Amino acid sequence: VQLQASGGGSVQAGGSLRLSCEVRGFHSSINGLDWYRQVPGNQREFVAAMSGGRRMTYADSVKGRFTISRANSENTVYLQMNNLRPEDTAVYYCTFLGMWGQGTQVTVSS
Repeated sequence: VQLQASGGGSVQAGGSLRLSCEVRGFHSSINGLDWYRQVPGNQREFVAAMSGGRRMTYADSVKGRFTISRANSENTVYLQMNNLRPEDTAVYYCTFLGMWGQGTQVTVSS
């Protein structure tokens, strides 16, 4: 199983980005995929999770702004990020079955 994260970039505060995490080599429903983020010098922190039955969980700091989702026929989980803030700047990682993607940089300027 391999994870490929993409979709990061640079936006101004208030802007939006959609991150994607493609799961390769796994041929069943994807449940239990999480998004984390990390700022250099800090610990990796939880952002959002999609659990069994498509139950979504979010960190308080992103509730109401970020949405985790998955299309039925795709092995890709998305993280839609709206109303971005400078404090959302970080490298975003997806994790599934104990494996981590390579991370994608999100930079939000004020």
